[in-house]
Amino acid sequence: MKDILAAIQSPDSTSADFAHLPLPESYRAITVHKDETEMFAGLDTRDKDPRKSIHLDEVPVPELGPGEALVAVMASSVNYNSVWTSIFEPVPTFAFLERYGKLSPLTRRHDLPYHIIGSDLAGVVLRTGPGVNAWRPGDEVVAHCLSVELESPDGHDDTMLDPEQRIWGFETNFGGLAEIALVKTNQLMPKPKHLTWEEAAAPGLVNSTAYRQLVSRNGAAMKQGDNVLIWGASGGLGSYATQFALAGGATPICVISSPQKAEICRRMGAELIIDRTAEDYRFWKDEHTQDPKEWKRFGKRIRELTGGEDVDIVFEHPGRETFGASVYVTRKGGTIVTCASTSGYMHQYDNRYLWMSLKRIIGSHFANYREAYEANRLIAKGRIHPTLSKVYPLEETGQAAHDVHRNAHQGKVGVLCLAPEEGLGVCDEETRAKHLDAINRFRNV
Repeated sequence: MKDILAAIQSPDSTSADFAHLPLPESYRAITVHKDETEMFAGLDTRDKDPRKSIHLDEVPVPELGPGEALVAVMASSVNYNSVWTSIFEPVPTFAFLERYGKLSPLTRRHDLPYHIIGSDLAGVVLRTGPGVNAWRPGDEVVAHCLSVELESPDGHDDTMLDPEQRIWGFETNFGGLAEIALVKTNQLMPKPKHLTWEEAAAPGLVNSTAYRQLVSRNGAAMKQGDNVLIWGASGGLGSYATQFALAGGATPICVISSPQKAEICRRMGAELIIDRTAEDYRFWKDEHTQDPKEWKRFGKRIRELTGGEDVDIVFEHPGRETFGASVYVTRKGGTIVTCASTSGYMHQYDNRYLWMSLKRIIGSHFANYREAYEANRLIAKGRIHPTLSKVYPLEETGQAAHDVHRNAHQGKVGVLCLAPEEGLGVCDEETRAKHLDAINRFRNV
């Protein structure tokens, strides 16, 4: 690994140099273990501790197949799917790996007693498999996390509809929280040249997810002038949704839970902010009963901020805790678009407010390759910026996942893999200088 890192850090390294570098027999990776899937049995979700289930192991380099690449990972980041994997909810991910392993002799590699997790990376291509023409060893890349087979017609209009669609590093093995990752080469995109490795690794999953959910015609198809309610507007997903709303001429109404998070939203340029903790919104009377009076109080507060208008779009991802309120406050004919359920999967809402007001609920899951590419292109152009707040070494990934699980973070939490320190990997200092304040706004709160 030392030779690989030296080649990456040398400005004189060529593609041929990378192609001739010997691959190590093993590398360090963040894993969860199949024989530990019951370790949190009987505990509430909030009491499950990723620091106990996440391991740093030495693992063998996987076989490289057609259409694939091995990438030296300089940096990665923690997403909620890594948290779910680490606490074995809603099911242990080994069920995904077993199912994938039955697809073909080549996918059998993924069915292992350990799962290398992580759905983001920024790094350098080391090897490409047969049939790869667009990428070469030495290319600096980021990866989106859509893994598809595309052998069915269903996925050829929208690859997210492929029956064999999976999220890399969650439903497949050999993910990005490691020194080396195995990806399909149609996951690769150019690394934004003005960003460091850790900054470039942070947007991937959440930026692409927010783009499809809010901007794409497969999601809410946001337009200029829309009022967009964004739950968790300073978090991993919400921070990108807020930026997309502002960049697209919409008005974000940012829902956050502390003055610190409100300040982050203001730094992004948002003006309409609801601190749900300070205003003490309680949408549930108890575990089984919601409180419509709180929905109405929440809707009244939104109209106070917007000059009497309801929201056109609700950017939903908390799920059970907020979904009833989201359906209620959406304007007649408006859209609730949901991509997750971090507070619970079993949603409840009053259907009268949906059907009688002609509202729509749209399910949105990650992004297809084109959407991911467009989202990354906006990062590269400096139109949308990373929301990286803190960076951990690979050895402390368990703590990073614990922070995300406890919501004790802002924006995105990064992880250094092969990169020996923060601040490396910038190739375009001029562009970086133009956007430095925006790049660092989550760092300085």
